[in-house]
Amino acid sequence: MIARLQRTLAYLLLTVAAAAILYPVLFAITAAFMTSSESMAYPPKFIPGSFYLENFLQVGSLIPVGRFIMNSFLVATAIMVGQLLTASLAAYSFAYLKFYGKALLFSLFMSTMMIPYEVTVIPNYLNVKSWGWLDTYEALIIPFLATAFGTFLLRQWFLQLPKELFEAAKIDGCGHMRTFIRLVLPLSKPALATLGVYSFLNHWNMYLWPLLVTNTPEKRTVQIGVSMLQFEEMTSWNLVLAGVVLVLLPSLLLLLFGLKQLVGGMTAGALKG
Repeated sequence: MIARLQRTLAYLLLTVAAAAILYPVLFAITAAFMTSSESMAYPPKFIPGSFYLENFLQVGSLIPVGRFIMNSFLVATAIMVGQLLTASLAAYSFAYLKFYGKALLFSLFMSTMMIPYEVTVIPNYLNVKSWGWLDTYEALIIPFLATAFGTFLLRQWFLQLPKELFEAAKIDGCGHMRTFIRLVLPLSKPALATLGVYSFLNHWNMYLWPLLVTNTPEKRTVQIGVSMLQFEEMTSWNLVLAGVVLVLLPSLLLLLFGLKQLVGGMTAGALKG
């Protein structure tokens, strides 16, 4: 009886927590279909009187939202591919190669995870400016091509792979590159998918860095574009939230199809040190 009561209370608390987390998302979706008067009504309405699709057409007329989405998609995809490449190669090196100072180098590499992102913004900006990369895709992509978290995640996964497979590959004459391509990568698809989903979502939602290094709408990302829907004279929250919904759709779709890999990969990567 006590165990059932505890389980019921746990489910109740989880339901309340889930509702609190989902409420802003659901409100943004419903408000995106409201008229201007409905979105500014007090007390706030949760269900629109009618599905007012004109908001999405107005968003497209006020800002080049298609261009912003394509920029964000290009930047997030390029960073994701780059991180998968650099992190998998670095993780293989730290997991299987033997070289002097490997433990110290790995510790230094992991220590970069403790440096707040805001501390690196000014040095990165000065570097990008000195290279003449302001308002370019290079400035948006290249500073994020390496990731200590991704290296750690993949290294932990690689260490779980059966050693017998590597011994058999070595007997067959496979070198490190062939072993990496033909053996390690195919067996690490869940971890690679985890890092891919995490990287894409993280950089799709970047705001501060694109705001600093881009100046023209041709290079702006979608997060900056949504903020352009707020005007000094008046803010139509139904238009802003319609833009937010357009931004959320790719993230929600990717998270929907990649949630299993994201949770499974992170859990498996934490089992072995």
